[in-house]
Amino acid sequence: MDLGLEDKIIIVSGGAKGIGAGIVRSLSKEGAFPIIVGRGEQDNKTLLEQLPKGDEVVAELSDPSACQKVIDTILEKYGRIDGIVNNAGLNDGVGLENGSYEGFIESYHRNVVHYYLLVHYALPALKKSKGSIVNISSKTADTGQGNTSGYAAANGARNALIREWAVELLKYEIRVNAVIVAECMTPQYEKWIQTLTNPEEKLKSISEKIPLGKRMTTINEIGDMVTFLLSEKSSHTTGQLIYVDGGYVHLDRALANA
Repeated sequence: MDLGLEDKIIIVSGGAKGIGAGIVRSLSKEGAFPIIVGRGEQDNKTLLEQLPKGDEVVAELSDPSACQKVIDTILEKYGRIDGIVNNAGLNDGVGLENGSYEGFIESYHRNVVHYYLLVHYALPALKKSKGSIVNISSKTADTGQGNTSGYAAANGARNALIREWAVELLKYEIRVNAVIVAECMTPQYEKWIQTLTNPEEKLKSISEKIPLGKRMTTINEIGDMVTFLLSEKSSHTTGQLIYVDGGYVHLDRALANA
């Protein structure tokens, strides 16, 4: 399917690895011009070398001043922005009992403040292009996880911003949606699994609770949904939280054992 994304300038934060890389590859297959924004220059360039076209910007997005620099750099070089995918973040384990004010606020900066700032600074360009925005979010805002108050609260904010921005930006015909991720195998997820006593058993027990196919969601499946939402093929879709999770959040997980 031709999604009409040829040469569209799409920013993907945290685009060098994991879900971000899946999004970048999917966009690239549709002929888009993805711009990877991430803290690791070598990671950015390693993925970029595998693409027919695209660019990268090195930035530590938890630093608010870096967000405006990213947008300014891209606009100076390319003159337009056709879409933004807010993806960068970290399930950082800032809990309630063992957390702190400082840790909680830092988690917000790692996980949602830059979502707001990138779009805020890019908004004049998005108005001109009637671009699209997609926020990547997590099941933790719906289900809870334990010992990750900062990350769960940030994801609740990501979801709320989708509805708020969709309303505010209606008059500019800018569409705003979210893709909610549950159990998806990424480098971060793999690192967490390996910290457990029996990682293979734990992974198997998690996978068996995913109703559709008893398997983890792939980064490509996330990427393809994001790419669709950025395209004109989803031209009347805005303000939606779309769960690409094999039914994990909303279906009875007892079904997985039926």
